[in-house]
Amino acid sequence: MTGEAPLLAFDAVSFTYPGKTAPVLEDLSFEVAAGRFVSVEGPSGSGKSTLLRLACRLEAPDAGVVRFAGQPVDAMPPGLLRRRVSYVQQTPALLADSVRANLRLAFGLRVNRDLEAPGDGRLRQGLDEFLLEKISLDQPARELSVGQKQRLCLLRAMLLAPEVLLLDEPTAALDRDNARRVLEIVKGLNRHQGVTIVMVSHNPADARNATARVRLGGDR
Repeated sequence: MTGEAPLLAFDAVSFTYPGKTAPVLEDLSFEVAAGRFVSVEGPSGSGKSTLLRLACRLEAPDAGVVRFAGQPVDAMPPGLLRRRVSYVQQTPALLADSVRANLRLAFGLRVNRDLEAPGDGRLRQGLDEFLLEKISLDQPARELSVGQKQRLCLLRAMLLAPEVLLLDEPTAALDRDNARRVLEIVKGLNRHQGVTIVMVSHNPADARNATARVRLGGDR
């Protein structure tokens, strides 16, 4: 994909889900340099979400190697890898607890003990940036809509200041204004903070900011 030193690389990666005979990904190779905005594209079932899960070691390839910063991801402690390569899945995963507790969740993990947990001021600022100004930090997360939960999960990932953000349909549950705001924030992280973005989206407009593309289920 690029002649620059890759931050993330797939080298002849194949993956088949248990109980299936056909691989969802087969002999996939590509490289992503630091600071790129990559759109992962392809038809339903072509392995787009699987690619993201392999990148953060939520799945392991049957063949080939996934590397981050030149190191095989299976040689890195999962918690440390996911701090640097943060995955925001399409279906929000939240604790049955307050908004505050969910945003601070990762800071309670042993692998992140060297990080200072953000105070309420930073959390409030983040919520406001995502147009969630009406949400209280004390509010139970279960009371939020799917779109609000989706933005909360993205904010939670951002608070760890990852080097790579893996985004799976980040605007799928959002109306136009909220989707536009999320994309503005993601674009800003990429352009101004150098965060590498790898994004799956069904909406072609979401990929307008992409500097590179990975096409699955066809010619790459």
